[in-house]
Amino acid sequence: MANEIRIQATARKANGSGEARRVRRTGQLPAALTRLSRTTETLQIDSHGFMMATRGQSSDQVLVVLEVEGQPVNALLREIQRDVISGRPIHVDFGEVDMTKKMRAAVTIRLVGEPEGVRTEGGVLTQMTREVVIECLPADFAESFTVDISGMKIGDSLTVADLKLGDRYTLITHGDVPLAAVVEPAAEEVAAEAPAEGAGAAAEGAAADGKAAAPAAEGAAEKGGAAEKGAEKKGAAPAKK
Repeated sequence: MANEIRIQATARKANGSGEARRVRRTGQLPAALTRLSRTTETLQIDSHGFMMATRGQSSDQVLVVLEVEGQPVNALLREIQRDVISGRPIHVDFGEVDMTKKMRAAVTIRLVGEPEGVRTEGGVLTQMTREVVIECLPADFAESFTVDISGMKIGDSLTVADLKLGDRYTLITHGDVPLAAVVEPAAEEVAAEAPAEGAGAAAEGAAADGKAAAPAAEGAAEKGGAAEKGAEKKGAAPAKK
């Protein structure tokens, strides 16, 4: 496999949170390996060595060669549990893979390019989905897929179905899942709402004027019907929006 990552691991005899804390104090990282037989082995790996081996990876899910007591095992790094404060790994889960059979894994989606709608129209890019689940042979596994979005304009959107991954990959994530969109900026939405609010205020003001004019209209009615009709027209103005 390209850019092969090799990680040394040794068996861990005991289990439990207390044992895991003891392992961490020695500079080791608790780990677990799920075999193809569905049995699980508890391991420990060098914490610093693990971070050096996986640095620069765009996804937590990485294909590695896990050397367990000197015996190489092709495995998928499925999950890294991290400390909520420091972000440092505190536990790692691996799954053994058969290089001749397809596997399922999550792959990061990387958007590249500046959308035309952002560059020339003042729009905003929103990415709703950052990874998708695919099925492929282990040798074809990729940590991430890049999607060129430079041609997107305001109002354009992408779904998972728009991804062109090639024949080696089968998308498991549903095609209707939204991936990215270029939308109007929030500031323009506020500006668009402002005229409507102003119109509402004007209508309320007109209604108030109509109420204030009512006594005058009644007085005018005593002098002539023409004045009363004028007051009715003024009172009707607020209905126009």
